[in-house]
Amino acid sequence: MSAPVLSVTADSPLQDAVKLMSEHHISGLPVVDGSGALVGELSEQDLMVRESGFQPGPYVMLLDAVIYLRNPLNWDKEVHQVLGSTVGEVMGQHPHSCSAELPLPAAAGLLHERSTQRLFVLDGERHPVGVLTRGDVVRALAAAG
Repeated sequence: MSAPVLSVTADSPLQDAVKLMSEHHISGLPVVDGSGALVGELSEQDLMVRESGFQPGPYVMLLDAVIYLRNPLNWDKEVHQVLGSTVGEVMGQHPHSCSAELPLPAAAGLLHERSTQRLFVLDGERHPVGVLTRGDVVRALAAAG
């Protein structure tokens, strides 16, 4: 895993987080609360949603009415992602994480099962202490072989 961990808070300006990701060549950041505990994740995927814009989804025209085939009540999160200016408005609410005690084969299994690029490695208080990526697993396998 990589350590120390760069992180942001939900109140961090989005542009600052993007700059941090770009300068350090990383594809995701843990989002922590005031005590340093993990509460979310800002990933390249979240930023792609923002840049691609809001799509209301399929609709049909009936007479002069537009009938959306997706529930407009569910658009709120997407609108916030597109228009958001803070990390909290764009971040994913369910970060992928694991315990620091988890064996490498089990962590590799989590990476595969969850189809994610990274796991934030947490201590007992849910503070990020490292980041385990797919590349880290490959390097560990190469070193062991």
